[in-house]
Amino acid sequence: MPIPTIKFNNGNYIPELGLGLWKIKNEEEFKNTVNTALNSGYRHFDTAQVYDNEKLLGEVLKKSDIKREDLFITTKIWLKNFGFNHVAKSFDKSLENLQTDYADLLLLHFPVTGLRRKAWQALENIQAEGKALNIGVSNYMIHHLEDMKKYAKITPQINQVEMHVFLQQPDLVRYCQDNGIVVEAYSPIAHGKEMDDPVIKKIAIKHNKTYAQIMIRWCIEKGFVVIPKSSTPSRVIQNIDVFDFELDKDDLVEIKKLDKNLRTCWSPVHIP
Repeated sequence: MPIPTIKFNNGNYIPELGLGLWKIKNEEEFKNTVNTALNSGYRHFDTAQVYDNEKLLGEVLKKSDIKREDLFITTKIWLKNFGFNHVAKSFDKSLENLQTDYADLLLLHFPVTGLRRKAWQALENIQAEGKALNIGVSNYMIHHLEDMKKYAKITPQINQVEMHVFLQQPDLVRYCQDNGIVVEAYSPIAHGKEMDDPVIKKIAIKHNKTYAQIMIRWCIEKGFVVIPKSSTPSRVIQNIDVFDFELDKDDLVEIKKLDKNLRTCWSPVHIP
């Protein structure tokens, strides 16, 4: 069954679920993970310059029998490459590593003070050249997105942020939705920090699903793109098996109460 898609503000589409590739650097482990994902139906892969695995991803995808147009590849510009010229140069290297002529989605990885304006303008140029079909940001809070209105000719297609049932960020979600920006959730399982939560456990038993599957399904029902990360084959397979059930009204009411602003990754909140 093909993974459902979400429409961007430019008319393009992104698969609702993808595989996050953060911290998977061991070559054998990486190749096994991506091949397991491909065989399980994943077509959306999320990497970044700083993950140091773009080249491995390019090698695995090139050897697969999946057509390029059926894949969705995301990468991100790292902070040290945020200068206007550095963005383009570093992205060309990313494309070389990925063995492709274009990225489906290119993001700025973090809202670096003083550099993000020029970096975004570089992304706009890259999109105009057709090297990135869609562009967006990562770890941007409302004030960062508001600041973009002063200089951005193009509204970001997406904002990739940490998002899970314990960090629901309703104000940010509402802002993005009101401004036509898709929300993409990384760390949807909260790095396993709250794996003993009784509410999620109860809902998992009720639906005959795993704890992680409930966490991922919540993101989907909120209308987010979600990119769970795992290098364990069984979990890679389980994480995509979330389209044959729905959370009911009672589940959603209970989950809403779990929000406690729990950040398990870096926080961009205090970056001006």
